[in-house]
Amino acid sequence: MTSTFPSISISTERLVLRPLDEDDVPALAEMMNDEQVVAWTDVRLPFTEDSAHAWITGHVPAERARGRGVALAVTEFLTQRLVGVIQLTRTNWHVRATELSYVVAPWARGEGYASEAALATAQWLFHDLKFERIELRTAADNTASQQVAQKIGCISEGVLRGACIARARTDDGRWTEVRTDYIVWSLLPEDLEGAGDQLADTGGFTSYSDWN
Repeated sequence: MTSTFPSISISTERLVLRPLDEDDVPALAEMMNDEQVVAWTDVRLPFTEDSAHAWITGHVPAERARGRGVALAVTEFLTQRLVGVIQLTRTNWHVRATELSYVVAPWARGEGYASEAALATAQWLFHDLKFERIELRTAADNTASQQVAQKIGCISEGVLRGACIARARTDDGRWTEVRTDYIVWSLLPEDLEGAGDQLADTGGFTSYSDWN
């Protein structure tokens, strides 16, 4: 029997992580067309509002229904503004392992939102769903993403050589694909001891599940 992720809302002191909905389409489209997001993800170009709508209403629920993963909107608690997305993919329910990735909007960078959201998601996975391993993969030159992995307590396990396709601007302004390495990180329940204290200092998190 295929396991699936519940519809979940996770609250921290500053953020609410919740299922994406159609109201997020404009903000998501704007965020995914940011230069840094395009450079380090495989987002479709151009990522239009139609693309965002199809992803939110089609791809995301299909992946959840098949037990492969889930995507959560990361919003500011006070403003409700969409500041990022947390995505779980390549989930193995027998091994209790999943891959975590994150995207932060350009207007929200430098606030620690990625690490706060990723850490809250990890706490939920380990404590509520009894997962045993979270994996992250960061492009070799994506230092900002690597800093998030380190901040939440991930351990670097090695390098997958030539396993990542990133993007770079050409002299005429077009995007071109560039092959680079992946750094593989892992997070186990015992790795959260120190990082969990940091989250507790900011108010912790509360999860609300709807298992329907």
